[in-house]
Amino acid sequence: MAPRGGRANFASLVGSVGDNSPVDRNKAPKPQPANDAAAADSVVVDGQFLPGVPLDDLVANPRNPRDDVGDLSDLSTIAERQLQPGTVISRRAWLALWPEDADSIGDAKYVVVNGNRRLAAAVKYGRDGLDVVVRDSIAVTRGEVLWAATSENIDRRDFDVLEEAKAVELMVGEFGSADAAAAKLGRSKGWVSQRRALLKLAPELQAALRAGDLAIRHARSLAKVPLEEQVAAWEATQDTGSEKTTSQPDASEPKTKTATTSSEKLEPADKVVQALRKLGADPALLAAAVFRHYSDEERRSLVDALEQGQQ
Repeated sequence: MAPRGGRANFASLVGSVGDNSPVDRNKAPKPQPANDAAAADSVVVDGQFLPGVPLDDLVANPRNPRDDVGDLSDLSTIAERQLQPGTVISRRAWLALWPEDADSIGDAKYVVVNGNRRLAAAVKYGRDGLDVVVRDSIAVTRGEVLWAATSENIDRRDFDVLEEAKAVELMVGEFGSADAAAAKLGRSKGWVSQRRALLKLAPELQAALRAGDLAIRHARSLAKVPLEEQVAAWEATQDTGSEKTTSQPDASEPKTKTATTSSEKLEPADKVVQALRKLGADPALLAAAVFRHYSDEERRSLVDALEQGQQ
């Protein structure tokens, strides 16, 4: 179990409820909800509110796109009160979609689709039961269940961009295309494409992205570079400082000449600028190209020329 205020691994949560729940079993059992637990496994009323369902009867969503539930300190008051019920799917409805999850679910009566952080906090801070609403109507397809779990998490402050990318990739797989996933999520096709591209990053760059050392816009550009060259390309931007110095041009500097009349003759430098603008070249990619194709002496000459141009 994670230390108080620390991040909790999501995989450990799946195994910390049900038969493995740390809640003291010597306490007097709480009254069961109106429906008998055995009957609830076979006959469930969609939309039914169940107060104080014992944690042994609940299991965290084994298909949750999140890697972990994060810092739970903001939910520490759940030991005394729960302001919002979780959303669950009955064991029967879940296994109809994912029969291979029988071992992961164990003897739990319900799978928590929305409210996994509340479940984790209940386990962590010693709450005996959780208020939930049964929504078997969600379990019509795997895609709908993934959408229900994903839609709650996207845009959350503690839902990192790679978890978001993994969730989008799962949605694409279940709905059959990126366009269908974009429509379901209410996002543009470009947004879906950009998130999926992040999964093509080298592990070192994914770690840098999560740590905040790599900007998302630069990560998208680096994802277009061959995998074996990505780290060197990123290091090149760090060495030259281009990620910081070229992304925000100084407003006091004169603007680069970008347009000419038909009667004007383009200078070589203007031709290069126009070509780069047409290609939409990113500073990170330009730095990577220079690093790859220029010698050390040529790179020093380029830096000297840039410095002279700013004087």
